[in-house]
Amino acid sequence: MTPNALVLVGASGWQHPAWQDGFYPAGLPEDWLLSYYNTQFQAVYLPATVWQAASAATWAQWLNDTRDEFHFVLEPGDAAPPMPASGRVLAATPGWLADHVWWLDEAPDLRALAQRITRQAASGEPLFVFSRSGDLGLLERADTLKRVMGY
Repeated sequence: MTPNALVLVGASGWQHPAWQDGFYPAGLPEDWLLSYYNTQFQAVYLPATVWQAASAATWAQWLNDTRDEFHFVLEPGDAAPPMPASGRVLAATPGWLADHVWWLDEAPDLRALAQRITRQAASGEPLFVFSRSGDLGLLERADTLKRVMGY
């Protein structure tokens, strides 16, 4: 499945220790973090060690806790267990990553990102803009750029 949105912003994982005292509301139970994260972002990049360790019940809960427009992008892994049968779960191959992912931490230049968004828009394919470090400032700037550009 191809996401409906052209530009989807998110982080690698949703459990960043630095987010506990500012991003997430005080006292939010740990099992509600993904539910809250999905109200602020459109996607999450899951490292192979995280998604491969998730049981079928955990996947069912993650999918239930997120909006229908929210996507999980899975890092390639070794001997991967079967992925959940959901169009919201995308397997990232190296080629797919090159065509569909912009890593904010590696290329925080917003002019370059705007140019990439423009090129991506011409293709009609989605662009996932992720921060590995969970830098909220970078994520906010990317989300603002996306909105200013009309995506």
